[in-house]
This record gives sequence, C-alpha cells and structure tokens, in this order.
Amino acid sequence: MKEVLVVIGHRMGKGQAVARGVEKAGGKAIVIPGMAADMKLGDVMKENNADLGISFCGSGGAGALTAQNKYGYKAKYSLRSVEAACTAVKEGCQAVGLGFMDTEELGERVVQAWREVHGEE
Repeated sequence: MKEVLVVIGHRMGKGQAVARGVEKAGGKAIVIPGMAADMKLGDVMKENNADLGISFCGSGGAGALTAQNKYGYKAKYSLRSVEAACTAVKEGCQAVGLGFMDTEELGERVVQAWREVHGEE
C-alpha cells in the first residue's frame, strides 16, 4: 500500500495533531515549521512530490489558494469541517484549505478519502 504523503501548513506553525492522524492512517506527514507556514504549502508540496496538502488559517486556506495559483494544484478552500475536506479530496483536490482544525480525525480521514479515490482502501 502506498504511503500517502501529506504536507501540512498552519498559519500559527502548528499541525502536529493532523500529522498524528495522517500517520495513524498509514501516511507520512510533513509539518512546515514556523509562522505563516500555510503560505509555503505549494512550495513544499512541489519539493516533496506530495499527494495532498492541508492549509490552515483564519480565512480557511489562503495557502491552498496560493498552491493552486502558483503550481496548478486543484484546490478547495474556506472549508469548515472534516466532512467538507474529505469531499474535496474525493473530488480530486490536492490542496485543501480549512479554518483552524488541528485534529487527528482530519488527518486520518483525508488519507482514507485519498485511498478510496485511488483504489487503495
């Protein structure tokens, strides 16, 4: 089974809980360190050839929008729930932008959604 690589960019330099969830689901997480990490999402996704990127900020994912504009990643942003993030992944989005939701459940469920879409359940 493929190790799904997920990059996490959090405006306040967090994202550790989501990373634990990604790893719990058998994925690998890269948490971008430091303040305004969300704005580096596309760059780090590109550098690491990531499968998914998750951006967190108050507005709901400026980093996902930036990743889309700079690199052409399909993105959805201004999301406010785990369910919305999973739906975006199932619709083929590579960059997902949310408000502050650093939870293990989010990390675990987006990896599961990615596996469903790519036939790796």
